[in-house]
Amino acid sequence: MKIFISADMEGISGVAANQQLKTNSEYQRFRKLMTLDVNAAIEGAFNGGATEVVVADGHGNMSNILIEELDSRARLVSGNNRVMCQLEGLDETFDGIMFVGHHGREGGSDVTVISHTLAGICVNEMKINGKVVGETEMNSFVAGAFGVPPLFISGDDAYVKEVKETLPEVEAAVVKRAVDRFAAELIHPETARAEIRTKAEAAVRKIKEAKPLKVNGPITFEIEFKGPQQAKMTTTLPTVELTGPKSIRFTCDDIVTAYKHMWGCVIIAMTATNGVLGSVNA
Repeated sequence: MKIFISADMEGISGVAANQQLKTNSEYQRFRKLMTLDVNAAIEGAFNGGATEVVVADGHGNMSNILIEELDSRARLVSGNNRVMCQLEGLDETFDGIMFVGHHGREGGSDVTVISHTLAGICVNEMKINGKVVGETEMNSFVAGAFGVPPLFISGDDAYVKEVKETLPEVEAAVVKRAVDRFAAELIHPETARAEIRTKAEAAVRKIKEAKPLKVNGPITFEIEFKGPQQAKMTTTLPTVELTGPKSIRFTCDDIVTAYKHMWGCVIIAMTATNGVLGSVNA
């Protein structure tokens, strides 16, 4: 039984503020906490019957997990040049996907810890066929195209509530309570990891009941950016239509193609934030 884990950092046990996720002495502490939360999910997956686990580091530069401290039974996808972003390595050979340390979407109805959608520097909101999505829901739609069902999530209480509106059957480990976008009521990491381990095991044990989240094509993405320069530069792709000063829309035949297209637009938008050639010397 083969399990894919998409790991983020904002929803890791102990994380409450953005400064903890940046390159400094604090960040080194939280890289270790991220690795240990992922290890708890790996252990739970194997306890539940998994025979193979692949982890995709999906936060920031996507090189946060400490490979020397990762459970030796798992393989790690690390590094940031990825066509499939947080899902690099996923295919139809997997039996289920888990989301460890994920977070709520930008502008959700409830405050979640360090909420954003894929790239906080540029994205205000994303919709798939008219439905507002966060990263977990969007990645679950893509996994569904490979026939891979979502099994498990971990993060703060508001994130869990948000995701369960779309994925009511997933097992969920609540590792903290959201107080503000940059504040949380924390539990001890060992307590959080015990919850992750237990719920991950339970998720794998009932894997035969899990169903992929399907969305049929054609797929229309609508993205609202934070600045008009970000939206405008994505129209260098001829498939992208500007629908407002900060908003775009495009349609693809299937969700996997649309996901890659979206990621390309976000890369352009991030680069355009301060001018695409701003750091290039003549």
